[in-house]
Amino acid sequence: MVRIHILVDEAEKARFRHQAEREGKSLGAWLREAAQEKLAAATSRTRLESVKELRSFFAACDARETAPEPDWAEHRKVMERSRTANLDLT
Repeated sequence: MVRIHILVDEAEKARFRHQAEREGKSLGAWLREAAQEKLAAATSRTRLESVKELRSFFAACDARETAPEPDWAEHRKVMERSRTANLDLT
């Protein structure tokens, strides 16, 4: 193992340490996990370079979706009622 030194201000260090403690981890373990998550997110991004890849991406999204589409007319009525519910129209 090698050691990496990073510079952070005291307030930032305190926030990091507090969150690590809330998760039951040491500050070092929490920082390693955060770095690994950031790296995984960056390397898992797929670059879509063609229309075919874009269509494939949307097809995969559609296949993953299991919830039914909302009734948009009813949804709009609910939104409008929530907008006007507390208005004093007198």
